Amino acid sequence: MRVATDIGGTFTDLVYIEEDGTLCVNKSHTTPPDFEQGVLDVIEKSNIAPEAVRDLIHGTTVVINALTERKGARTGLITTKGFRDTLEIGRGNRPDLFNFNFKKPESFVPRYLRLEVEERTDYLGNELVPLKEDDVRKCVEVFKKEGVEAIAIVYLHSYVNELHEVQTKNLIAKLWPEIAVTASHSISKEWREYERTNTAVLNSYVKPSAGKYIDKLYEKLEAKNIRCPKYIMQSNGGTTTFENAKEVPINMVESGPVAGIYGAAMLGKMLGEEKVIAFDIGGTTAKCSLIDGGEVKTTTEYKIEKTGSFPGYPIRVPVVDIVEIGNGGGSIAWIDSTNTLRVGPKSAGALPGPVAYQKGGTEPTTTDANLAAGRLSRKNFDMEVDMDKVRSAIGDKIGAAYGLDAEEAAMGIIRVANSNMLNALKLVSVRKGYDPREFSLVAFGGGGPMHAAALARELNIKKIIIPLAASVFSAWGMLMTDLRSDDIQTFPVKLNNPDYNSINRKWRQMEEKAFEDNAEKGIGKENVYFIYYMDMRYEGQDHTVKVKVPDEDIGAGNRDLFIEAFHREHEQNYSFRLEDSGIEIVNMHLASFGKVEKTPVKEMEARPCSLEETIIEVRPVIFEESGKLDTVIYSRAKLSPGMVLSGPAVIEELSASTVIYPGMTAYIDKYGDIIIETGV
Repeated sequence: MRVATDIGGTFTDLVYIEEDGTLCVNKSHTTPPDFEQGVLDVIEKSNIAPEAVRDLIHGTTVVINALTERKGARTGLITTKGFRDTLEIGRGNRPDLFNFNFKKPESFVPRYLRLEVEERTDYLGNELVPLKEDDVRKCVEVFKKEGVEAIAIVYLHSYVNELHEVQTKNLIAKLWPEIAVTASHSISKEWREYERTNTAVLNSYVKPSAGKYIDKLYEKLEAKNIRCPKYIMQSNGGTTTFENAKEVPINMVESGPVAGIYGAAMLGKMLGEEKVIAFDIGGTTAKCSLIDGGEVKTTTEYKIEKTGSFPGYPIRVPVVDIVEIGNGGGSIAWIDSTNTLRVGPKSAGALPGPVAYQKGGTEPTTTDANLAAGRLSRKNFDMEVDMDKVRSAIGDKIGAAYGLDAEEAAMGIIRVANSNMLNALKLVSVRKGYDPREFSLVAFGGGGPMHAAALARELNIKKIIIPLAASVFSAWGMLMTDLRSDDIQTFPVKLNNPDYNSINRKWRQMEEKAFEDNAEKGIGKENVYFIYYMDMRYEGQDHTVKVKVPDEDIGAGNRDLFIEAFHREHEQNYSFRLEDSGIEIVNMHLASFGKVEKTPVKEMEARPCSLEETIIEVRPVIFEESGKLDTVIYSRAKLSPGMVLSGPAVIEELSASTVIYPGMTAYIDKYGDIIIETGV
């Protein structure tokens, strides 16, 4: 069997596919701060025979947790003389122009730990000033005295010529072999000094904790006799080895969420849906991404902690283009100083959790509201639920402020949560020039199936797809991935009269490097394939558009294909094209994939139940416009392909509930997915 595990804020998920295509899933509670224990718990809960595991893929939140909670290593920065304040200066633009209380992001490295050395190369990579090794030695002495645990090396123009960074790293290895070191060229070969510096610093910041976590997980899995190849999910939508992940942990910053996005793209291809919006609601956050033409889009413009008034911290590595908001099942409902109802971003998490969990939680959450509205059943919780306590928390903390009873207040919480999620869906669709009516909504995570119908109705989306393993779909997505690495190199070329040979020669060099990297991971040339991108712009512009370019060498005969691909992408993003303007390549981006043998998904066999026999009960459920309706509750475990049912209805499984609104129709497809036709 192939096994995937995914650590979320509340639950740790597991999916495995047996040789015959049988799919099995399980969940256990996440176990902070020892997250690897949750992985072992869910494996044990699933009764998996260690010797049967062919390979294991893991998604983790350890990196993003270390960054957001500021629990990384004490980090020092070595940089070119005159550039120690690059992190402090940052960018002049700010998201909220009229915010006079605006403060720039505080650097992860204080100024006294940002040290300079004499060295310099020009923008072409020519050495102007040799590296002064005595300066490096002095830096190491200072860092030792200050208790530094990790070092980042970032030199000007090292994306063109990494020689001085390599020399510095080698010298530090001799002087202080146990320290964690990141050289910026090994993370990013793109220009833009601030972004590149910040990325190298954040990689160093999380490197010790990520390394310890990966080692502990590896050792405990080995101790359980799970001695198969082990991979970790990366933010670019592919996997890598445990060893590589320890060197470049920043590539795991969105390790878990992107797997679900990739899984949605694969499911869409299986069902003949090339245009899908992936929508994932977990315990802590809601994530969404748009997939057009079956392709998962990546960006190097990713920022952590970015809000409408805070610019966040840039990370210059490929990350699946994803919008994430603090609204999940555990998001706390609260009333602000203006007497306005808010939901999130603060979450009850796994501990103490929602009031329903009986673990000490006293603040009402989205999960509690769905329970009070009848959309969730207390019978599906793995603990005894005190409904009086749930209603009391909602009524006292929220309802009392507006003169509402618990049920009315619960619907208010659900409406606000849906509004927050709707804004996120608009950010990936309408705001980027896409018409959501042309897309299907793939909803997953513990809460996705519950909120999908309301959101699809607002966006006039015609079809909703609830996958078979909806609540653990991100883990399922991992089993669909290949090994992936990205090589992005700044290579400025104007396309009015380019040197075609130099461009094609650069592709060959990048391909050769990719073959070598995959060979180290045990992947032969015959199992490696590429996708080619260029970051392009109109002459005079500052920022670029990422363009998927034809899989062929560029030349005078096909240059117009590359130019048209750019015009089309630019018009999609910004609603205009400049036919007469010059165009230039800024970066060349090679995405290389090492094929991993996958087990085909098995079609579901009919179950020995009629539709009537799948009914669990009829209970009152509250809907926004219709009020309280007697609603048929179906057991997903008994539904068979071809069965059709009409709303209002709820399809229940142990870890998720699919809400079908009045006027909507749902049927079960051949893989066991729920397909909802919204009737809009």
